[in-house]
Amino acid sequence: MIARVRGTEDLLDLTLYNFIVGKTQEHFGRHNFNQISTPILENTQLFVHSLGTGTDVVSKEMYIIDGDQDNSICLRPEVTAATIRACFENRIDRFPWKVFNIGPMFRRERPQKGRLRQFHQISIEVIGTSAIGQDAQFIKMLDTLFSNVFKLENYALKINFLGCASDRATHKEKLIVFLNSLIDQICPTCIERKDKNTLRVFDCKNETCKNLYTKAPRLTDCLCSTCDQEWQTLQTLLQFTSVNYIIDTNLVRGLDYYNRTVFEFFSKDLGAQDTFCGGGRYSLGREVGAKEDYESIGAAMGIERLLLLLEPLQHQLALTQPPVLHVILPLANEQDALALLLANTLQQNKLATDIIFEKASMTNMLKKANRTGAKYVLVLGEQEQQDGTVTIKNMMTGQTETVKQAEAVNFLK
Repeated sequence: MIARVRGTEDLLDLTLYNFIVGKTQEHFGRHNFNQISTPILENTQLFVHSLGTGTDVVSKEMYIIDGDQDNSICLRPEVTAATIRACFENRIDRFPWKVFNIGPMFRRERPQKGRLRQFHQISIEVIGTSAIGQDAQFIKMLDTLFSNVFKLENYALKINFLGCASDRATHKEKLIVFLNSLIDQICPTCIERKDKNTLRVFDCKNETCKNLYTKAPRLTDCLCSTCDQEWQTLQTLLQFTSVNYIIDTNLVRGLDYYNRTVFEFFSKDLGAQDTFCGGGRYSLGREVGAKEDYESIGAAMGIERLLLLLEPLQHQLALTQPPVLHVILPLANEQDALALLLANTLQQNKLATDIIFEKASMTNMLKKANRTGAKYVLVLGEQEQQDGTVTIKNMMTGQTETVKQAEAVNFLK
């Protein structure tokens, strides 16, 4: 047998998946966001320029098609850069542009719990805004989705502030001095990142490095007066709107385009890969060919990780229940045409209906109908065909009644 590709998944019951998507669409719609869709295939250079060559995504995780990195297309690893491209290429002129995108992403990672090579994300962006109040509203919107709509309890929010380019340059000088003093203790990856993309050392998963970095210079101690005021205002607004948070001064996120506000929602119920939603403020535009950058804030949430969190809570959620199923049993081939007509009538009246055409004994056909989840079975035999009737059996109570075929819809409703 040919197995599915490693790092992919078959979703055979979409009830919870559709709940997540549907509730997210409703929630974001109430906050004046519109859903868009961008291609799964994009030019590789879109992500090289926007994410940065020093990121793991660009350096080793992209699925590149048709050529090398300089002249190729790829399966999208994320959708923020694609949204900026769509904004610029389609000449959007109403700002802030509030949109979200739902669909598959692709990364060549080592598969493990909560991390797949084809995964699904809900990406949310507010493009064309520099107001710190927007950051607070954006985070509050997500927190409300997780707590009030999805009923999550065992999760937390951590935030940090990366400042402006000048702040990061000041911090980088101090951080390099600190890292050089630990050069014999940090891992090879961090040694490489020290010169190429210094802030990304804080993204290291090595426990030794993480412990050492608790004493590293903090970026929030290097903020200019303007950025420091924004940082204080953000905290005040989150407290005012009752959003609980943890300040994590080592939180930087894994992509180069982030600046100022960054945040992650995480849950220890997920194990090692504990972040299920993350994002922050960014400035993109020139990287995709625009004349100016778009000040923006965005986030992405992983649907697979939300599924892991919500599966134990399904009894608390208003999941859409499947419609009551009606199964028609034509006992002989001569009743097949009549079964088709009756099924069509029921379906036109919004009654979920199926037909079992495979002939067997009545007992076996009823067993098969029961396995489909039928609540009602409609039997059409030779006698029913002659009399213009149908025998209806309630599979829950066992009660049976024979009614005229023309009255079946009213009886069932």
